[in-house]
Amino acid sequence: MGAAMRGICSGLRRIRWIEMLLLLPSPLLLGVGLAQLALTRTGRVAAADWRPGLHAALLLLGSSLLLSLSGFRGDQVLFPLASFLGTIGVLFVQRLEPALAERYGDVGRRQGIWALLGVGVLLLTVLLTRRWTWRGRVFSWDLLLKRYRYVVLLAGLLPVLITMRFGVEVNGARLWLRLGPLQFQPSELLKLALVSFLAAYLEDKRDLVAFRGFRVGRIPLPPIPYLLPLILMLGLSVAVLAFQRDLGAAMLTFGIFLAMLYVASSRLSYLVAGGLTFTGTVVWIYRLAGRVEALAHVRARIAVWLSPWTSEGAYQVLQGLYALAHGGLLGSGLGQGTPTLVPESHTDFIFAAIGEEWGLLGTTAVLLLFALFIGRGLAVSLRARSDFLQLLGIGLTLTVALQTGIILGGNLALIPLTGIPLPFISYGGTSLVLHAVLVALLLRISASARNLN
Repeated sequence: MGAAMRGICSGLRRIRWIEMLLLLPSPLLLGVGLAQLALTRTGRVAAADWRPGLHAALLLLGSSLLLSLSGFRGDQVLFPLASFLGTIGVLFVQRLEPALAERYGDVGRRQGIWALLGVGVLLLTVLLTRRWTWRGRVFSWDLLLKRYRYVVLLAGLLPVLITMRFGVEVNGARLWLRLGPLQFQPSELLKLALVSFLAAYLEDKRDLVAFRGFRVGRIPLPPIPYLLPLILMLGLSVAVLAFQRDLGAAMLTFGIFLAMLYVASSRLSYLVAGGLTFTGTVVWIYRLAGRVEALAHVRARIAVWLSPWTSEGAYQVLQGLYALAHGGLLGSGLGQGTPTLVPESHTDFIFAAIGEEWGLLGTTAVLLLFALFIGRGLAVSLRARSDFLQLLGIGLTLTVALQTGIILGGNLALIPLTGIPLPFISYGGTSLVLHAVLVALLLRISASARNLN
């Protein structure tokens, strides 16, 4: 009897109670939100309207229980934060679906399916990225990423190169690769591959990258041979993305490079040199775009940003600003506003849709959730067992931070609109699934860290 009780107590201690408790608001929000949408549209609420919330509760709590049974001891906060952000995305895409159905189909149902798949991919990634022993040999996922860093980067770059030739063109940009009935955006995969490559390379060359070999003006730089592989790989990635007209991904890639270089070296001069280089490149491209037809879209976006009230093509940006202003403090209420007047409100401008219907309080809550996720990701990464895992975790977390900042800056007209998705929230299967992989890697990194729960 005593042994049985000890076994039960031991099993209860293994359950991730904090995670399970923090996961509960996500299905609650989904169920209540869908019921509110049904009430707004039809004047009544049926069981089928709130039932997805129950299904989400079973899925999320079951996922947490599976992690517990597998013996996983990683962080218990990251998954609930990502889950809540993803739930907001599913809810708002579902809210926007009626006005988008004619052009895009049943985006709400598809986003729900992608979210379901994302949870499955997260679990699979967490369970597979563990140390395996086969025929007396130990295989570690982090050591494999370090050893085959160039293979990983090329694996991320190759689909982008294939897309340049065989991809599907939408709105003047060839960014998607069709795989049967599915469309895949390879630049999302390249983002993760680049972070892994940079973490491995910078961990290996950390002391040399921080070494001051010579100066360009007042900016000290390390010996060129140690920076050359980084610059070549970065230049190839950015050039390919820019050629695809994927300006947001190119900007994000460069930002990730600068951020990780600074983290690895603690050299502010890299940020200064990178910022000046980026600014000079943008000015040069803007001037060149007046004479080169292939760069006309760059000039148009910068012109809209500089003067949205007088430029052609500024309708989307202006409608987004109007939507945010119309939301006020509390918003018009879920299903009560007109966010579909904003073109691409389910992708590029979903933050504006949230602002119109949930107001300043709602958008502040979303920003707070992102801040909590980023802070938790950095805290977990800084406690990782190796320099590589530290750099990888910081790089993955800063990817979310930079991508969020870029898309919000475009929505608020603080920077030119780039068209990248808002992490976890914007419509899109590729983004949702690969961000699930990102969260899974952070969870696995946290398993090697000192307990934060």
